[in-house]
Amino acid sequence: MNYDYHYGRDYYNYYEDGGIKSSLYEILAPPQSQSVQPGMEYLMTPQPIFDNPNYCGSGKLKGKVAIITGGDSGLGKSAAIAFVKEGAKVVIPYYNEHEDASATKRYIESLGGECILLSGDISDKEFCRKIVEETIHAYGKIDILVNNAGVQYQQDELTDISDEQFDRTMKVNVYGMFYLTREALPYLKEGASIINLSSVTTFYGDPQLIDYVTTKGAIVGFTRALARNLALKKIRVNAIAPGFFWTPLQPACWVAEKIPSLGSNAAMARGAMPYELAPTFVFLASDDSSYMTGQVIHNNGGEVMG
Repeated sequence: MNYDYHYGRDYYNYYEDGGIKSSLYEILAPPQSQSVQPGMEYLMTPQPIFDNPNYCGSGKLKGKVAIITGGDSGLGKSAAIAFVKEGAKVVIPYYNEHEDASATKRYIESLGGECILLSGDISDKEFCRKIVEETIHAYGKIDILVNNAGVQYQQDELTDISDEQFDRTMKVNVYGMFYLTREALPYLKEGASIINLSSVTTFYGDPQLIDYVTTKGAIVGFTRALARNLALKKIRVNAIAPGFFWTPLQPACWVAEKIPSLGSNAAMARGAMPYELAPTFVFLASDDSSYMTGQVIHNNGGEVMG
């Protein structure tokens, strides 16, 4: 694929399988890549915008306690900051992105919020047990669980996906969600909210993310089944299926040359910054969505409709 790009809104021309397409779209980032998953925010250019300074909390989550996996950066970080602005205390399990996690904690504390960082691998059920134990020890309850952490790897063919990659993608994206939800469930009371992160790729089937799409489809099924299972206990379970957001997962997954084109297929002709998803997290976590369960909210700029 060959292309020319310019920062800001411009015409994007690409040549693929002999075809040419031109569309007006907004580029968020120049070519770049990272060699580790799930990626480091501090290495990204430009830096993701994780907070909208015009967003003012109104106490929607006052006194609530939220666990947000992968809340050190990206979409999880935007959720954590919005939750704190709404009055919640947050616990952030993350893998090994220590610099990003420390920066997020400092930012939250600068807002007057409380944040606990826990480093480990959510595919390990013992770490998931530790997350819940530490949260209960510190705050005595869990009101909101956001299963956000995940990994994705670009491969052109199914035969390129190794056993090790498939196993890792399944265990982080699906097992981690299952283990942590199971550990947290005994502490979730009436009014609690579980929010799971699916993906727009589930709904159009990205051909270069076969194992990732498989896990994100599983998350939709898990969300719907668990929502029915917990409905009479008045615990809500919903999912978000984001489109392209500028998070560390993108340069950690895609070849550098693909980065400028991400988001170009959306009807709005752009990708998005993490802060643009934050109000959706707040909506699902708060009583604003009290009559919503088993649903998938599509924040994708019109890339997939219906």
